[in-house]
Amino acid sequence: MRNLAVFVILLLGSGIACAQSNGSSKAAENLKQNFDYINEKVLTMAEDFPESKYDYRMKPEMRSFGEVIVHIASGNVYAAKAGRGEKVKWDELNPKDYKTKAECVALMEKWITEANSSLKANPLGWNGSLDPFLSVLQHSSEHYGLLVAYYRANGLVPPESRPKK
Repeated sequence: MRNLAVFVILLLGSGIACAQSNGSSKAAENLKQNFDYINEKVLTMAEDFPESKYDYRMKPEMRSFGEVIVHIASGNVYAAKAGRGEKVKWDELNPKDYKTKAECVALMEKWITEANSSLKANPLGWNGSLDPFLSVLQHSSEHYGLLVAYYRANGLVPPESRPKK
C-alpha cells in the first residue's frame, strides 16, 4: 500500500510539473510572438523612414528619430546579453556611433537576431525569468508609439497605418 501511495504522489507531482512546464512554455511562445511583432514593426519603420529626416527631433531636448532607433536597439542588446546571463547595462550603445540610416538599420537587425538567439537558447529566460525579454518588449512598444508620432509630425503615414495591399 505504501508503494502505491508513493507511486500516486510521484505521478501527481510529475503531472503538476508537466502542466507548469507547459504553461511556462506557452508563456515563452507568446512572448516570442510579441517580441517578434514589435521588433518587426520597429525595423520596418527604421527601414522606411526617410534618411533625410533621421536627425529630426520633435523638441530640441528629445532624441532624434535615429537616436530612438539606436535606443530601441540598446534594449535588444540588453535582452540578448541578459538572456544569456551576461552582465549588461541598458545604455551600452552610444547613438553618436551610428550616424547613418544604414548603420541604424544594420544595428537593429544585428541585435534583433542576437536577442532572438538568446530567447531561443533559453526560452524560459536565464534562470527561469522572462523578465529581460518582457522589459524590452514593453520598452520597445512604448518607443514604437513615439516613432509613430515622428512620422505624423513629418506629414508621413506610418507603415502600419497604410492601406494593406
